[in-house]
Amino acid sequence: MSKEPMDVLRINLDERVYLKCKGGREIVGRLHAYDEHCNMLLSDATETITSTDVDDTTNQEVTRVTSRDSSIIFVRGDALILLSHVTAT
Repeated sequence: MSKEPMDVLRINLDERVYLKCKGGREIVGRLHAYDEHCNMLLSDATETITSTDVDDTTNQEVTRVTSRDSSIIFVRGDALILLSHVTAT
C-alpha cells in the first residue's frame, strides 16, 4: 500500500498509466521515468486533446477531438491533474 503521494509514481513505473492534464489533454502510455516535480517520460503513448469552440455561423458548441500516437512523450508535472493505473482489458 502506498504511504506517500510519490509512491503512486514509483508503483506504476514501467506500467501503463492514464494522465489527465490541463488544456483538455489525456495521455495513455508506459511510464518510464519521473522526478520530484512529477515531470514524466512515457513511451508508446496516445495523446487525446479535446477542445470546444463556438461555430460562428450557427452559434453552436462544436467539440473537436484530436488524437496522436508518440513513441516517446515528455509531460511537465505542472500540467498534471490526475494519474491512474491502466488495467488490462
